[in-house]
Amino acid sequence: MSHGPEEIALAIARLRAGGLVAFPTETVYGLGADAFSVPAVRRVFEIKGRPEHNPLIVHVSGPEMGASVVSSWPREAQRLAEAFWPGPLSLVLPASSRVPREVTAGAGTVAVRAPGHPLTLALIEAFGLPLVGPSANRSGGVSPTRAEHVRAEFNEADVLVLDGGPCRGGIESTVLWLADEPWRVLRPGLVSVSAIEGVLGRPVAGPVAPGEGAPADAMTGALPGPGLMARHYAPRTPASISDRTQIAAAGADTVAIVMSPDATSGGARLIRLPTDAPGYARGLYDALRSADDLGAARLLIEWPPRGRPPAEADLWCAIYDRLGRATR
Repeated sequence: MSHGPEEIALAIARLRAGGLVAFPTETVYGLGADAFSVPAVRRVFEIKGRPEHNPLIVHVSGPEMGASVVSSWPREAQRLAEAFWPGPLSLVLPASSRVPREVTAGAGTVAVRAPGHPLTLALIEAFGLPLVGPSANRSGGVSPTRAEHVRAEFNEADVLVLDGGPCRGGIESTVLWLADEPWRVLRPGLVSVSAIEGVLGRPVAGPVAPGEGAPADAMTGALPGPGLMARHYAPRTPASISDRTQIAAAGADTVAIVMSPDATSGGARLIRLPTDAPGYARGLYDALRSADDLGAARLLIEWPPRGRPPAEADLWCAIYDRLGRATR
């Protein structure tokens, strides 16, 4: 891991020069750049191959910096920030005029969060400005949860990588729309809908299903938040949802991701994930990348069975969202 003052100093120098720095969070690794620098933000889109209508999350050190990148910071945002930051909740609010339209995709709203990783919080605080931070991978592909995943995607001459170890959460933040009512979860994630409702004291609308798409801004075509493209988080290997019977019959040209302890296959190579939601989420993207590395002709993913423990229901919803988008 690289987390000393020398590494942070190098990262700050890279950011101040308009360069890119990959940083760890509790969710996945982010591709960081000065959120107020148009050339730096454009470089993020360029190196990722990211569509211009897909907005970026802005990472901040806490509520005070969060309020500086929006034009309105309602009491609900403050309460949620106090409850969940630093942590995996992104709040979508009207953007400040300081935020380049490239960050917001021209829609006028911005997703903001304080990441729950001490290395990245120290980086943001030392830099003194917010950082954009989409996942540090090529657009549409599998998000990185280890520094080596980032290095496999980008040349270190282009992206300086801060190694903060494996990400403990494994999937991306919950994205909550607070720009106007009705409040709604745009993307499910590691913070549950029920926990959000507990802080707000009222219901919020649930996320859009992966196959239904998300309503784009009528004027700009921008998506209302990050992570909402119909096909996303996808491995290179053609992947589909499967069941144990299909996996058992699969041949040697297949790799399968399974969670059933007794799952077997006559020929397919198996990658096993834990049966609990936190363990499954933490290992999912690593498993997808491992499947790609095996060079199989196809990837079968055992669909986690419904009826999991009620306390894990919201996290399984987030996992189903990622699997649905990864296999479209």
